[in-house]
Amino acid sequence: MNSTVVFTLMLLPLAGSVFNMAFGRRLKRPFAGVIASLIVVASFVLAVVTWLDLLAKPSNQRVFDFTLFNWISSGSLHLNVGAYVDPLSVTMILFVTGISSLIHIYSIGYMSHDERFSTFFMYLNLFVFAMLVLVLSDNFVFTFLGWEGVGATSYWLIAFWFERPTAAAAGKKAFIVNRIGDFGYLTAVFLLFNYLGSLSYMKVFGSVGQLSHGTVTAIALLFFVGAVGKSAQLPLFVWLVDAMEGPTPVSALIHAATMVTAGVYLMARISPILHLSAGVGTLIAFVGVITAFVAAMAATSQTDIKKVLAYSTVSQLGYMFLGIGTGQYVAAIFLMVTHAFYKALLFLGAGSVIHGLHDEQNIKKMGALRKLMPTTAVTFIVAWLSIAGLPPFSGFWSKGDVLAGAYQKSPILWVIGAVTAMLTAYYMGREVYLVFFGKQRFDPAAKVHESTKVMTIPLIVLAILSVFGGALDLPVSDKFRFLENWLTPVFGNALAPSSMSSLSRLTLGAMDGVFAIVGIGVASALWIRSSSRPGIEPRFLASGWGIDGFYDRAIARSSTKLSESFATVVEVKVIDRATMSMGALVGLAGKYLRKVQSGYIRNYALYISIGAIVILGYFVTRAGA
Repeated sequence: MNSTVVFTLMLLPLAGSVFNMAFGRRLKRPFAGVIASLIVVASFVLAVVTWLDLLAKPSNQRVFDFTLFNWISSGSLHLNVGAYVDPLSVTMILFVTGISSLIHIYSIGYMSHDERFSTFFMYLNLFVFAMLVLVLSDNFVFTFLGWEGVGATSYWLIAFWFERPTAAAAGKKAFIVNRIGDFGYLTAVFLLFNYLGSLSYMKVFGSVGQLSHGTVTAIALLFFVGAVGKSAQLPLFVWLVDAMEGPTPVSALIHAATMVTAGVYLMARISPILHLSAGVGTLIAFVGVITAFVAAMAATSQTDIKKVLAYSTVSQLGYMFLGIGTGQYVAAIFLMVTHAFYKALLFLGAGSVIHGLHDEQNIKKMGALRKLMPTTAVTFIVAWLSIAGLPPFSGFWSKGDVLAGAYQKSPILWVIGAVTAMLTAYYMGREVYLVFFGKQRFDPAAKVHESTKVMTIPLIVLAILSVFGGALDLPVSDKFRFLENWLTPVFGNALAPSSMSSLSRLTLGAMDGVFAIVGIGVASALWIRSSSRPGIEPRFLASGWGIDGFYDRAIARSSTKLSESFATVVEVKVIDRATMSMGALVGLAGKYLRKVQSGYIRNYALYISIGAIVILGYFVTRAGA
């Protein structure tokens, strides 16, 4: 295993970002994007080299901990800048760099007319670098550097069009809400160091068995709080819905391949801790499946083409946490990878539609676009069928594994997950029919056109992956369980053992296909010829169950009022008056004390004489005593 290759693939996007910061504005319009894209493609190639190198090793020897340099040495705390290379981290870098490469290439066309073209690619490269740091780090603190890096760069990218108040507000919301999750992450890190004296993955996972049950449970819960913030689960999912205010390639990058998957990756990485914390897995599973259902219901009533997809991401992330909570770590990662394929395709397809309709995003003002934008339409439909879980598309296999694990854990989890699967097929069908079928509802004078090849080629590649991505882990035999065979050594005893018969799995798989068909059928019946059904698009679902509004009233507005009262009452009547009173007191004291420093020698001689008399009097009285 060559450490140089690993650190090079990590640092290349940083180099691309620095290059565009220094020289991007001097280059002609496409070249800044071309260079940024080639940089990420190069990282992907090196990720493939790393994967092949690791694949050549025996399964029990696929863990490497490389150190680049010593970072922090203070007392008993010793931290390195290093890379932890194992099948999990390599899986992450493959799909992060692969999907990011396609999104970078797509962005060359999508952002071609933006005045800050090179700045956008500078941020995009930096975002990928931060994600690579997060998934390749060999200790919790270095991981946190990447964790915060994707948080900071997401703020810049979501608020990229900061002249729009909604975009600026969305960037701030993402940044602030994620700080809540960071509190949980950091507290868990402090506890680990306090009890184990190390923050290295190898040392922590090797000695985590020494922790008491209460301590390991607290650490697992706190890390889960961090994951809830980063991966947008209840109750902290509101930031991700607004994150679509950024340019569409940003939405694709955040929702599909990078930031929001960080929480799922963290939970998979700390599987040895979760395995020892009984009860936390059940909590994670229920939070995940409830989040999936709540977000799916909200998606059924959205009218913004990207907002439907944003709620869809929250829902799909809920499925991934369902997999984590049931001990089906491989299933969760499998869904993460296939989701990256079809969700990137959905967002980039939405971007193609928005681009072709001159920035229109309301699906009620679209319709009949399949003839005018055939490539976008076909690839978007492929992504719909995949996320719906229709066989043989990739989503059928990955979501099926998660639901099978849920059934094994609790029939209640399976029922909620199954209902959500039908809702997924329905709300995505609704979007497809309103955008690409029915009557034309946009301005007839609008010159709608298919996107350029630099935008459609990534769509085609992602569509192919969305169809055949399920081949990564087919349940037909152990020989075709490539991802499971690859990742199982990482999780070991933490993986929940399978107790289901082949007949049970076949039955559940057949039911998964039925759920997809039912959802698609309902969407077809309701929306293929209609564009408005107020009775099944309630306002409270359109507002996301009113959760964001509740936060606004209960926290944001009340905090603002409290701040205003502090500014007008406490600041003015308490702090200012106290400060002014102290100033007046000092001034009054100075008024009288300055008379002592009159500048007249006779006064000073008098003071000296009085002082001498007082001292002599003191000693005389002492001698008499």
